Amino acid sequence: MTDSCNFLLAGVGGQGTILASDVLAEVALASGLDVKKSEVHGMAQRGGSVNTHVRWAAGKVYSPLVSEGEADILLAFEEAEALRYVNYLRQGGVAVVNRQAIKPITVSSGGAHYPSEEDLRIVYGRVTDRFYLVPGADLAEELGNARAANVVLLGALSSFLDVPAETWLAVIEKRVPPRYLELNRRVFLAGRDAVRG
Repeated sequence: MTDSCNFLLAGVGGQGTILASDVLAEVALASGLDVKKSEVHGMAQRGGSVNTHVRWAAGKVYSPLVSEGEADILLAFEEAEALRYVNYLRQGGVAVVNRQAIKPITVSSGGAHYPSEEDLRIVYGRVTDRFYLVPGADLAEELGNARAANVVLLGALSSFLDVPAETWLAVIEKRVPPRYLELNRRVFLAGRDAVRG
């Protein structure tokens, strides 16, 4: 899957979705692949939906956009966002979903229903048996900072690709402040372990 892969990353503003997609694109370049990336973050600063498309290949990549049904890997930073973008995942693709619910006001006021983990499993079960719920924020908090959940999820995603962990960590080292480097190393490796068990 490493020579050619389509990724869709989806989350809520403030979760580090854009940083994760930047790391993913730089990992492709460091691996000698061509890569294209596109992002949509409209109301992200107000907690709105954020999604990024990343496509890489050993040959030329002409478009950054992943069409519905063509994502090899969907990385969702929030459970409802995972449902919003399920139609992008190809049959048999990999879905890595952060076990985190950020309930909008319509849910907390009682006006709408928030999907359960069972809802997620049912919907994704129609598309793939490669569905992984990862406690990204919990793992990151246990290791020092819940805001590093995006790197936990990158670690989980990385275990499905034939790119050495050292390549990922070298790219992450360039992207995070030095004082957070060791934390990011630990959470990345914890994310890899989370989907290998």
